[in-house]
Amino acid sequence: MITINNLQKKFGEKKAVDIEKYIINQGEMLGLVGNNGAGKTTLFRLILDLLKADQGNVTINDIDVSQSEDWKSFTGAFIDDGFLIDYLTPEEYFYFIGKMYGLKKEEVNARIATFERFMNGEVMGQKKYIRNFSAGNKQKIGIISAMLHQPQLLILDEPFNFLDPSSQSIIKHLLKKYNEEHHATVIISSHNLNHTVDVCPRIALLEHGIIIKDIQNENNSAEKELEAYFNISVEEEIKEEDEVTQE
Repeated sequence: MITINNLQKKFGEKKAVDIEKYIINQGEMLGLVGNNGAGKTTLFRLILDLLKADQGNVTINDIDVSQSEDWKSFTGAFIDDGFLIDYLTPEEYFYFIGKMYGLKKEEVNARIATFERFMNGEVMGQKKYIRNFSAGNKQKIGIISAMLHQPQLLILDEPFNFLDPSSQSIIKHLLKKYNEEHHATVIISSHNLNHTVDVCPRIALLEHGIIIKDIQNENNSAEKELEAYFNISVEEEIKEEDEVTQE
């Protein structure tokens, strides 16, 4: 499905992404974890051709994302609310997305209905523009729009952000079900280890733009390994800060 080859991206002197080889297979559900600045969002933007790589490339179904747009027809993504058209209502936005993928209004309505519990009566029929919604409801609108055309590749950056606990639980269930029913490749990033471990059978741990661990997560087996890593990382950061203060 996705092959990353010798991929590098720098911002000034800082190397944000440096991945020699990484393969994500069709139908996998992958969680991408790492501290702030680890390169998670930059990697997503490179996969989606929103950033130009300094070196290497990303292919989706053998299509180089920087050389062709054919992969876009079967890909859905939500990175942040910059993806939204905020001067539209949610209904207008969903119909616009549906039209892009050749869906009739009836088809869009039927697909939106499957997210009714997730929307919790706070999205549709509100008679207001997307820009006037809360951060949590913007997040819901973005996730739904990314899934609306039932893509074979779904990429979500921090999908649990801004959501209340009930909505977080519902979206975890929806993502698992979507992955199973459509045999779709689902890639999420999250700061929340518990949610990532609950949802993803495979987890990539990113540090300074490098995938340092590729973990098979069976029955939440990755939880202790990840907790140990992040506890050590926090301790090292505190130690470094203390050393700087002493200097």
